[in-house]
Amino acid sequence: MFFCSFFALLTKTYRSIFNTFFMKSIKVHTTPSTNLYLRELYRANPNIKNCYVVAENQTNGRGQMGANWISQEGKNLTFSVLLEGLNLKIENQFKLSAITSLAILKVLKQLGITNLKVKWPNDILAESLKICGVLIENMYSNQKINASIIGIGLNVNQEDFDKMYRASSLKQLTGIHYDLDYVLKKLVKQIEDDIYEFLPYSIEAILEKYHENLFRIGKASTFEFPNGERTTGIIKKVSKQGLLEILFEDHILKSFEIKEIKLLY
Repeated sequence: MFFCSFFALLTKTYRSIFNTFFMKSIKVHTTPSTNLYLRELYRANPNIKNCYVVAENQTNGRGQMGANWISQEGKNLTFSVLLEGLNLKIENQFKLSAITSLAILKVLKQLGITNLKVKWPNDILAESLKICGVLIENMYSNQKINASIIGIGLNVNQEDFDKMYRASSLKQLTGIHYDLDYVLKKLVKQIEDDIYEFLPYSIEAILEKYHENLFRIGKASTFEFPNGERTTGIIKKVSKQGLLEILFEDHILKSFEIKEIKLLY
């Protein structure tokens, strides 16, 4: 345990010093998807080092289950971060999702946002309203995750949302107009630092913190299946593989992947 913590500290210190000055940033006005942009960049150059791309306008951003991420141009953040050298076993890939979610919570708390929760697997809610979505795409080599692209859409200064969406923004929540570049750099640094620091930790330790911030855990909630059927259950936990474990009214515990069930709230 000591070696693990010491190694993580050394890694964090090295990465923080090195990447503060050398992490490449790419800014584009319009792109279909920042994740797609980095994926194509990685395919063309697999030896590329850590970098991030931010778009003022993203025309085809995607969230979990293929949902579109709709953002007003120039008011929010739509960006993706490429992190290489992860050497993570495939069975531990949920570590990336959990660590990223918790890193975003850290930054948002620093910005004065309260009542924050993670809605499984990695949506960020404030006051039970969605303010941030995450989409992670991994690159594999020799049965391990070599690199990861972490796409993030964060509602920052947008003030009007379609009523059908339970969404909000940092500005709506606090009344403060935020500097997008400042928020962007804080998020990129925190995500990068935390992933390299906490990846060596056990999945149990990471999930413990994740569960502390999990939306609706231990509470009776309504869920919807792909066929439209609805039922009531209680979220018990998220498994090491990232599956949502729900206890239903008939006292049967079942596990679900992201496309198999939807939490209604």
